[in-house]
Amino acid sequence: MIELFKKTNFDFVGKRKPFFIISGALLLISVFSIFFHKGLNFGIDFSGGTLIQLKFNQSIKLADIRNILSNNGIAAELQDFPQQHSVIIRIKKGTDEGITQKIQDIFVKELPQNPFELERAEYVGPTIGKHLINQAFFALFWSFVGIIIYVAFRFKSGIWGVAGVLALVHDVFITIGLFSILNREISITIVAALLTLAGYSINDTIVIFDRMRENIRLYRKESLFDLINRSVNETLSRTIITSLTVFLVLTSLFFLGGEVIHDFALALLFGVIIGSYSTIFVAAPIVYEWEKRRTVK
Repeated sequence: MIELFKKTNFDFVGKRKPFFIISGALLLISVFSIFFHKGLNFGIDFSGGTLIQLKFNQSIKLADIRNILSNNGIAAELQDFPQQHSVIIRIKKGTDEGITQKIQDIFVKELPQNPFELERAEYVGPTIGKHLINQAFFALFWSFVGIIIYVAFRFKSGIWGVAGVLALVHDVFITIGLFSILNREISITIVAALLTLAGYSINDTIVIFDRMRENIRLYRKESLFDLINRSVNETLSRTIITSLTVFLVLTSLFFLGGEVIHDFALALLFGVIIGSYSTIFVAAPIVYEWEKRRTVK
């Protein structure tokens, strides 16, 4: 196996408190932005609005469509299908009849040389939006519950499952906080990215937990403090190589993937960074803190 570091001996557990403070600060910033400042910028899937799909006779660049709509005072989320010359236009909180006709009038005026046909126009009401928000919340919640049960069963200790889920909740919540700070849209695609991030984060954490379990059997005389440090150091090279590989792929998607996949790539790109951080500096130290306090009692 390729290793970046032959042997390391960093005191991760001993430095846990400064990193707990850093995590606490990031969580507080996220809470402030989500609940007291900008809030969450829900996309059409959650907030309601109008979806319009137009098929042009000739190909047209997405940037040109965006400029046309922007010059006419319309903010929209766009998705194109170049081979079919089709474009999907999503507009938040618009009424179906009025906004659909207005969009068609704009393109008739701005692109007389490129006629089009209306393929579909759909309106998403606020009731459906609230239902989707509830469904997204339950998807995250039950995935966390399932992870706690699985990890607790695998490692025969509930605190290991709770520690793993606390670390991934930390990752997901801070990522949502970043989207709030940047005023990026939260859409169904972003929820999918958050669920992907949760899976990636817990997988990374389980690798360290598995090494901790092995070392507890091999080095029975060592303290838990030393065992956790040993385990994190032994898996450090693997964690960094895995994260770096994923990071490079997501960087390519972020810069070259286009507007449609941009926010999805951003969520995972930031999530990989914060997920690797929590795997090393949050999950395992939480197990140590819990076991230490339980022993004292």
